[in-house]
Amino acid sequence: MVDGLIMDYQLTVPSLMRRAEQLYGSREVVSRLPDKSLHRYRMADFVRRSKQLTLALRRLGIRSGDRVATLAWNHYGHLEAYFGVPSAEAVLHTINLRLPVDDIVYIADHAEDRILLIDEVLLPLFQQIRSRTHFEHVVVMQATKPVPDGMLDYEELLAAEDPAAFAYPEFGERTAAAMSYTSGTTGRPKGVLYSHRAIVLHSLGIGLAESVALSGHDVAMPVVPMFHVNAWGLPFACVMIGAKLVLPGPHLDPQSLIDLLVRERVTFTAGVPTIWLGILQALDKAAERPDLSALHTMLVGGAAAPPAMIAGFEQRHGLRVVHAWGMTETTPLGTVSNLPLELEGASPEEQLRSRSRQGIPMPLVEVRARGENGSVPWDGKTPGELELRGAWVASSYYRSDEQADRFTEDGWFRTGDIVTIDPTGSVQIQDRIKDVIKSGGEWISSVLLENALMAHPAVAEAAVIAVPDPKWQERPLACVVLREGQSATPDELREFLARDFPKWWLPDAFAFLDQIPKTSAGKFLKSALRKQFATEKEL
Repeated sequence: MVDGLIMDYQLTVPSLMRRAEQLYGSREVVSRLPDKSLHRYRMADFVRRSKQLTLALRRLGIRSGDRVATLAWNHYGHLEAYFGVPSAEAVLHTINLRLPVDDIVYIADHAEDRILLIDEVLLPLFQQIRSRTHFEHVVVMQATKPVPDGMLDYEELLAAEDPAAFAYPEFGERTAAAMSYTSGTTGRPKGVLYSHRAIVLHSLGIGLAESVALSGHDVAMPVVPMFHVNAWGLPFACVMIGAKLVLPGPHLDPQSLIDLLVRERVTFTAGVPTIWLGILQALDKAAERPDLSALHTMLVGGAAAPPAMIAGFEQRHGLRVVHAWGMTETTPLGTVSNLPLELEGASPEEQLRSRSRQGIPMPLVEVRARGENGSVPWDGKTPGELELRGAWVASSYYRSDEQADRFTEDGWFRTGDIVTIDPTGSVQIQDRIKDVIKSGGEWISSVLLENALMAHPAVAEAAVIAVPDPKWQERPLACVVLREGQSATPDELREFLARDFPKWWLPDAFAFLDQIPKTSAGKFLKSALRKQFATEKEL
């Protein structure tokens, strides 16, 4: 074997920051603060302050491999942590503040976090975990008054450091840079440890035309929280390419988001379906249409996007929705659903069906689906569990004994999603293994039923779960939230579904709820619904 004669350039987070310093110093970072005011500074300021954070962490005793946690919303200080912590050769641990308190305590202890960076507005949350955690230092960001005794002020910490003393570190690209924990909907949360190499390659992938084509010409607003799987990698990618960043802080209501989209002329945004459903309803009700003409891409992921939502944005408001799929274990983007070249001349209905799928794998990611008898064909019909491997797919969990169940002997990651893959390689998720409804030995997809129900004009949200049945083992129950001022009966909804599904797929019962419980990531919390309706079927 003969090696190529190419430099062994290490792919690290500091290399992205150095690029931003050299090329994009004038680009802007805008943050909405808790009082709804806007904070603006240039990327040059971001780089300078990230360097100061690196130096401050080292002065506090942080060494290579130590974990530094954050409890923070999307804002400039959190962005500085995204780069300042890895540049100290430490590991950025973004804690999901929406997790149950017991889970937050568990993952902070499991990760052995040494320092916590926390927003002042989240100090009440910290008081709930303070006596049960063991942080050596707690640093308060965005402090508007003197910080509590025993804590450090983030601004004072940075002000004490001279950025001229910072030197870009040289270390291997396989060094750990960041970590996230799964939401723990089944069992304890599990830690995923991201390398610098994975983050840089993932950032490059985000910029590819076959992916989401993010570029330096964009104004990007990640609505997906920075505490949730690296905000889908967008902060890293935006710094790498010099895109203007708009960070919405804690204000994620539809009107606040629409205001930012209009005010900052946002071109690219990303979030979960529940966020976009709220915005779609707000746009539909608006007496005067807001100017969203700059917005060319709305990336949706985290859960299956209802086709009716995609069509609603495009047909009523001229806004393009791009469906993507990923997991904590995939850094997180795994597939993206752009319209295939072969379907550019197809009917609008056929194009919508294609773009409502989860799409083809990102470059450097491979997919396959396996059933009980091995790999299933890519025919768009045969279901199997989705498995992945790739340049930014986890190879194991951090300090966990659950490896055998999730990683195959030949090195693929088992996602737990039941999918079909069509001949073009486009993935469509049918259900989670734990959510699929097994009725009389046949499978019923809760996801397909939910998406169909949410196409009904009276339905705002719908979650379908399995309930016990003495004859069929399980039958579907549809939990429905109606739109304000709308009405629908079970018979009407069942008749609406009967246009697209066989009779035995149709829900036996409907439960009309004020709201559907959701996970910390905005997904439907079906475990809570299953518990609530475990013995109920006639509703």
